[in-house]
Amino acid sequence: KQWYQRRVRGIEFEVKLGYSDVLFRPKRSTLASRSDVTLEREIRFRNSGLKYRGVPVMASNMDTTGTFGIARAFSSHQMFVCIHKHYSVQQWVEFAANNPQSIEHVAVSSGSSARDLDKLRDILAQVPANFICLDVANGYSEHFVEFVKKVRESYPNKTIIAGNVVTGEMVEELILAGADIVKVGIGPGSVCTTRMKTGVGYPQLSAVLECADAAHGLGGHIVADGGCTCPGDVAKAFGAGADFVMLGGMFAGHDEGDGEIIEKEGRKYVKFYGMSSSTAMEKHSGGVANYRTSEGKTVLLPYKGSIEDTIQDILGGVRSCCTYVGAVKLKELPKRTTFVRTTKQLNEIYGKKSINKTD
Repeated sequence: KQWYQRRVRGIEFEVKLGYSDVLFRPKRSTLASRSDVTLEREIRFRNSGLKYRGVPVMASNMDTTGTFGIARAFSSHQMFVCIHKHYSVQQWVEFAANNPQSIEHVAVSSGSSARDLDKLRDILAQVPANFICLDVANGYSEHFVEFVKKVRESYPNKTIIAGNVVTGEMVEELILAGADIVKVGIGPGSVCTTRMKTGVGYPQLSAVLECADAAHGLGGHIVADGGCTCPGDVAKAFGAGADFVMLGGMFAGHDEGDGEIIEKEGRKYVKFYGMSSSTAMEKHSGGVANYRTSEGKTVLLPYKGSIEDTIQDILGGVRSCCTYVGAVKLKELPKRTTFVRTTKQLNEIYGKKSINKTD
């Protein structure tokens, strides 16, 4: 009967988990202080052969987080930004000329159309960026795999980030097609409605665990993209084996994101939206095409000011996690990680509000 259910009905009965389903089990530690933890990693990529050194926290290539302003703020922390694809070639040239220290920590983003590829080539002909981010909502199409191969043939010495997918076999296929880092996540983002509109997705912690295992078996890497709501979730993604963690909503609402600021009842808010939302498609494509639906939502976030406090909050949380499990370096965190299942992660008797904005 069990065989019948698994094979005929096509159901996987193994429980898959998200970040809120687990906590770290603390372990004996020799660390005396959070300042003893090293978050920098040095990574050599499988296909490009390039080496990267930095803190592997990424800002998503959304048009209010993957901005040049955030790249400038991140460079002093050696953090990474996948720049959104809507900047012009001239804007890229000016940014590279004025911010040479930021170029090693950014990726040029592209979709998979011929027009996207032409623009990517124009940018890379004038900007010395080493990273390319090939970003589509559905990384399972044969067209996308062939596109990754084409970009790899054109740029054998560039590090390619490609996705999104959520299963090990597709991670392997993209790595073998030429990707160095595979983006993992379908539907977990704070302004993504793909799971609601399509019924497609995979709980993010399980996706990261399984995809990291597949990538590392081939000498590749992954970035956990989406689903983090707090610094503890970022730590869990690293603990599950992610080489990079990409954040959108946690980096939204700041000055450096260039988002639209709206005042309501004497308070400031910043408009934040998914890149498959009707807001984004009206802004960049003239509207929602008649063959598709919006798969993102638009929200107003409280205006957060400078992004520096948020950076310190996230990095401080990850450092603290490492001290609890005895990981001297971020690279050691997966080896020191044991997750325990939980039915309740937080005590919310006083709600989620605090008089301090980063608490």
